Amino acid sequence: MHKPVPLQCTSLNFREFQFAQAMLFAIGEINNSSDLLPGISLGYKFYDTCGSMARSVKVLLASVNGNEDVSAQSQGPCTTPAQVQAIIGETSSSPNTAIATVIGPFHMPVISHFATCACLSDKTKYPSFLRTIPSDYYQSRALAHLVKHFGWTWVGAIRNNDDYGNNGMATFTEVAEQLGICLEYSVAFFRTDSSDKIEKIIDIIKASTSKVIVAFLSHMDMDVLIHELSKHKLTGYQWVGSEGWIFDSQTAEMDRLHILDGAIGLSIPKAHVTGMREFILDVKPLNSSSNEMFTEFWEALFSCKFNLSESPGEIKRQCTGNEDVTKVHNSFTDMSLMPIFNNVYKGVYAVAHALHTILRCNKTCNNNIVLDPFTILQHIKRIHFRTKEGEEVFFNKNGDPAAKYEIINWQPRNNNIVDFVTVGLYDTTLPADKQLNLQNISLIWAQNAAQVPVSVCSETCPPGTRKVLQKGKPVCCYDCISCAEGEISNVTDSITCVRCPTEFWSNERRDACIKKEAVFLSYQEIMGALLTTASLFGTCMTAIVAFVFFKYRKTPIVRANNSELSFLLLFSLTLCFLCSLTFIGRPSEWSCMLRHTAFGITFVLCISCVLGKTMVVLMAFKATLPGSNVMKWFGPLQQRLSVLAFTLIQVIICILWLSISPPFPYKNFKQFKDKIILECALGSAVGFWAVLGYVGLLAMLCFIFAFLARKLPDNFNEAKFITFSMLIFCAVWITFIPAYVSSPGKFSVAVEIFAILASSFGLLVCIFFPKCYIILLKPEKNTKKSMMGKGAPK
Repeated sequence: MHKPVPLQCTSLNFREFQFAQAMLFAIGEINNSSDLLPGISLGYKFYDTCGSMARSVKVLLASVNGNEDVSAQSQGPCTTPAQVQAIIGETSSSPNTAIATVIGPFHMPVISHFATCACLSDKTKYPSFLRTIPSDYYQSRALAHLVKHFGWTWVGAIRNNDDYGNNGMATFTEVAEQLGICLEYSVAFFRTDSSDKIEKIIDIIKASTSKVIVAFLSHMDMDVLIHELSKHKLTGYQWVGSEGWIFDSQTAEMDRLHILDGAIGLSIPKAHVTGMREFILDVKPLNSSSNEMFTEFWEALFSCKFNLSESPGEIKRQCTGNEDVTKVHNSFTDMSLMPIFNNVYKGVYAVAHALHTILRCNKTCNNNIVLDPFTILQHIKRIHFRTKEGEEVFFNKNGDPAAKYEIINWQPRNNNIVDFVTVGLYDTTLPADKQLNLQNISLIWAQNAAQVPVSVCSETCPPGTRKVLQKGKPVCCYDCISCAEGEISNVTDSITCVRCPTEFWSNERRDACIKKEAVFLSYQEIMGALLTTASLFGTCMTAIVAFVFFKYRKTPIVRANNSELSFLLLFSLTLCFLCSLTFIGRPSEWSCMLRHTAFGITFVLCISCVLGKTMVVLMAFKATLPGSNVMKWFGPLQQRLSVLAFTLIQVIICILWLSISPPFPYKNFKQFKDKIILECALGSAVGFWAVLGYVGLLAMLCFIFAFLARKLPDNFNEAKFITFSMLIFCAVWITFIPAYVSSPGKFSVAVEIFAILASSFGLLVCIFFPKCYIILLKPEKNTKKSMMGKGAPK
């Protein structure tokens, strides 16, 4: 409804005045130099923009059109030739975007000393913009890596609501996410915002759980924020700052409650320009009635007024104009901003070197060459020189210098003065893994703590666990879940658990894979030792029986029971007892082949002998019948051949089994999760069951024949004992099969050994112990008459 009121600059900004002084110093050096632009003097114009985008564009158009009076509308034409060939400034990013957008089509170079927004590197939008300060493209990444270095994964963020803050924080957020850093909140404000909006930001900080705040702010906005934070006494937070405020002494002076103590951030590397400090401080007020700027500056500097109204009673103290500036301690005399002054200095020299090349200066310059902004811009882009302090100056393809930063730590002293201590460097010209370099300097953290503060949404997951995200929360918020059996994680904050290799299993802490226990029936364990003892005991008992039979081999009871088959049977029983030992110990190729074949052959030999003895008893009775001569078909030779034939069949079966698919050592991983069962795989199951079936077949035949001869009229009927022994044998092996199949691991081997020993003891006890009883304890019955049933001797 109404025309806006023209913008007015209401106060003097010491910082901008210092930048102007730095520019004057550089121009003075160049004009007094005989090496650079000899015979040429550079001129200049200063325009006060008050940091306003609108005013910046206005003074820009005024300067390039030659209209110096920017406060009034020009009545002259707009086609006046440009009065300037290059522009130094603006300080902030947003005014520079406006300036560079307007002036870009005219190709007039704009060189800023403090505008860091990465957006200004876009040469399609801002073709004539250059700067002597690194782009926030690098600073944002450096801040993200700095935050990651200290293990802060849960942070808050506050930014300027302008090009500088929004673009810088966008890049920081992108890189932070790649590094596993989460932002609990990200809020924006501008120094002209209402107090209600800033109050909302304070409430967000109070409600947050993160203890680290990344502030991408200019010094002016930080000053406003510090004022509000101080009102709420909001201390205890670790601040991470951009170069916009981290080394600003004025901001530190405003922090009365030490809210920012321990802050850490990035700044432009310290610089020194010989003579500049003295030049900046060497200011004197001019005629106060004709120069309002210097008058205002002097009054603000010394807190006094010039006596213009001749009313000395109205003022506290009058200025004389001869006050010593070096004796004053305030933001103007503080030279901590020397790196920025140096950037102004380098910008002016960049223009001078470009002009030096264009004008083909040697001892003199060619004044006949017509200058135009486009040519100057092209030459500025290609300049490469060193300042008098030895600092290298050049621009890359985006118009930016090489990015190097110092890492600054706010360390308060007893006199309420903050020292900006350099604690490290960040140099993008180095390899990626060496860019961040912290020096061995003690850092001070928030509230003067010596330990690095912790700011995480969830505690670190230790090895042996994995992270599981909490529903609806950022990736930095998670629960720690223990790895499942057989899986491990050996690093902190693992997102997955890795399954152990087949022969390994996870330990109790789930942080390492340990080799699975190899389980087999060994001689060292109790069960293996007992079975070994039983086997050796059976062998010894068999040997004792054989010794007894050999000693009494001529007695009737030994001779009547076919002593040759008896000795062969005792020999086979010895082998049966000993073959059980092949089942004990770590399985190997030879032991796997030996244990089943030795068992099959020795038991067939044993059963063949028993079968031969049974046939002898049965045929002997048949031979006593009138007209029967059957014994001539079952004499000693036939008995030997029958045993040989029965055994040979088993040998052939075993040879075929070993030739086609023999048993082999096998690691069983399926039966137990945390153990390896070392066992002998059968190879061919048909071969195994053929061997076992053949033994069973002979045992059944032997049992049948013995059963048929059990009631033969004889004083000492051996068929009864053979029947009983075969009954035990068959019972043992019938129960063995389900027990063998259902027994886990080494117990299946133990069951097999037990079956071998039980059946062997059954044969030994049932067939031979009764005879030994008579031989040793009842010798009176060991006579031919007693054997023939004709009575015992008296």
